[in-house]
Amino acid sequence: MNFTNFDLNLLRVLDALLREQNVSRAAERLALSQPAVSNALNRLRVLLDDPLLVRVGRRMQPTPRALALEAPIRSALRQLEQSLSAGESFEPGESRQRFRIAVTDYVELVCMPRLLDRLSQKAPGIGIDIRHLSPSLPMEALDKGELDLVLGRFDEMPARFARRHWMSETLKLAARNDHPLLQGQPDLATFLRLRHLWVHGGQTRGMVDQWLGEQGLSRQILYTTPNYLQAAHIVAGSELTAVLPTALARHFATLLPLQLFDLPFTLGPFHLEVVSLAQRQRDAALQWLIEEIVAVNRQAQGTRSAP
Repeated sequence: MNFTNFDLNLLRVLDALLREQNVSRAAERLALSQPAVSNALNRLRVLLDDPLLVRVGRRMQPTPRALALEAPIRSALRQLEQSLSAGESFEPGESRQRFRIAVTDYVELVCMPRLLDRLSQKAPGIGIDIRHLSPSLPMEALDKGELDLVLGRFDEMPARFARRHWMSETLKLAARNDHPLLQGQPDLATFLRLRHLWVHGGQTRGMVDQWLGEQGLSRQILYTTPNYLQAAHIVAGSELTAVLPTALARHFATLLPLQLFDLPFTLGPFHLEVVSLAQRQRDAALQWLIEEIVAVNRQAQGTRSAP
């Protein structure tokens, strides 16, 4: 293939086809006619000597060659877009962009209402699409441009991602108001006698159980769930107890018959971060949104510390 004569517009078509795996939807994404996209796909097949997408039922399944090209093409297109728009100003009040953000239900509850309130005042045309966050960083979705941001707690990550501290959080023990074993602040022995619910979020071991394991101890976990919001309701209606993030626990203690306690041992805070592709640090719109998310936490801290 002679790259000198290669029509780079074909890469935009291939990117759309790999995203949609459907010619009609790809044409709609590109604002082109369906015959134009089909013609571009045929040209790509000849140039690359590969079928690229093969019809399977109603979908078009990418070939191994197409899958190998997907990430490099998407990265190259994104770099071109950012380079061409680097000097452009971003006007929040006029923007109609939609951002795709992955979060847990806990983070969605503590962050998104305040963020939406800020956006309604500063950028009413901006939209947010929330995706469920799995335990590990969704690197592939960020690489492919399927996600713009991820808000969560992560350990190490590759250098191609930028991370920004957003919030530090502690933990509280939550139990129903008339729990028979909790008439006051529990000691460690009482904590170990409790029947626990654990919000695992897909993890194999949390902070509490890691600390207990280091002491040669363990607790009785009778119920596990990936959902923080359901956990609070289950605890309020049973004898199970749960260790929950403090902001979430306090929120539900105002709505449900719950009492909250400090843990009978010392754990440091855990830290939540905003994660994006490092190469998007010149994306003015995305960086503006990150600043607004960070400001949400500053606003919340000011509200909690106010007399």
